[in-house]
Amino acid sequence: MRELIHRVDRATPPGRDRAADALRAFAILGVVLGHWLVTALVADSGTLRAASPLQHMPYLAPVSWVLQPLAVFFFVGGMVAARSHASALARGTSHRAWLAGRLARLFRPVLALLGLWTVAAVALTATGTEPRTLHTLLKLVLSPLWFLLVFAALTAATPLATRIGPLWPFAVVLHVDLIRFGLGGPEELGWVNVAAGWLVPYALGTLWARGELGRRAAWLMTLGGAAATAALVLWAGYPAAMVGVPGAPVSNLNPPTLAAVCFGIAQCGLALLLLEPLHRAMRRPALWAATALLNLSAMTLFLWHQTALMAVTATGLLLGGPRTGLHTVPDGAAWVAARLAWLPVFALALTVCWAVFRTYETPGRRESGVPGSGVPGSDRAGVPGSHKSAVPRPRKAGVPGSPESGAPESPEAGSGTGRVGRTRHA
Repeated sequence: MRELIHRVDRATPPGRDRAADALRAFAILGVVLGHWLVTALVADSGTLRAASPLQHMPYLAPVSWVLQPLAVFFFVGGMVAARSHASALARGTSHRAWLAGRLARLFRPVLALLGLWTVAAVALTATGTEPRTLHTLLKLVLSPLWFLLVFAALTAATPLATRIGPLWPFAVVLHVDLIRFGLGGPEELGWVNVAAGWLVPYALGTLWARGELGRRAAWLMTLGGAAATAALVLWAGYPAAMVGVPGAPVSNLNPPTLAAVCFGIAQCGLALLLLEPLHRAMRRPALWAATALLNLSAMTLFLWHQTALMAVTATGLLLGGPRTGLHTVPDGAAWVAARLAWLPVFALALTVCWAVFRTYETPGRRESGVPGSGVPGSDRAGVPGSHKSAVPRPRKAGVPGSPESGAPESPEAGSGTGRVGRTRHA
């Protein structure tokens, strides 16, 4: 193990921004743990139905503030895509060719998931599974895929996002919510925010790529976004939970609301403020190795974590019926304690899924870095889990590769961040 840790550390390009990988690792862990903690499959009269502890224990809403890090995904993704796109154009690669390569890498792992669950759905139907149960299971599997569709659309719009910045999409979200909630407009209008709402952190990421977000901007985003979110929750009637709650009249996430977007801006600001501590932490070989390996499997973990939960749930039913924290109504502290105890079992099931399906994310080819290990340095830029910008760092203060950063410039460097506390930009 120690040898592997040092091999990963030695194989990492010296200019790679490890803090960006750390942010993405936190985001994927937040998504996985968040779903495992707020998703309950309740055994009810021979069927399974979805429930959430937030329905019965709304005081747990602050948990969603930590375990809903989607804005960080789009923020880092926008930064990586902007750098990668600029590099591709500089090499003479067309936007179409650049996009085709990125989307192929993004969706390759999805094929395995869809193939397995197509077979599973046919088998469950043939064996007489209740339609309600089948619908619940398929919804849990397929609903996270919206992220990939939106991410793919924003990737295609990277040149546009770079030009327009975050203010225009923020204005769209603001006006959509004013019409929906203030003027009684149609609920369907809210779906405009699926694109506009996530374009805000994505476009912020393109500013980050250009070194235009300094410490003052980071503090403004953090404090201003948090204050705006609190005001919207306390005085404008928005839900406190930053995830969807079954049965709630309004969801902050489906589609995104102004509160969710303001909350995401605060998360992006906090991410910038954490870059310096993360840079220091990632100098430790063991922490970096764990972060790197987690990033390389991020898509596999994202796609299969709900399948792992459902596999444990089904196995529990087969081995003795409803069990607290697994098949019971999530309505009290006993359920929370039991669910926490089930997390290692979910993790074990996810490890099995990872062992079987990780090759769809990291095909058996020789990556730059440790042979056969897929150590970051691969070409799967922008896909959650790995990135390689291949863009020379701009000569701005605080950007690795500049005289003030102390990090050598390398065309193989990672996605790159300006160290916020040292940049000249406000």
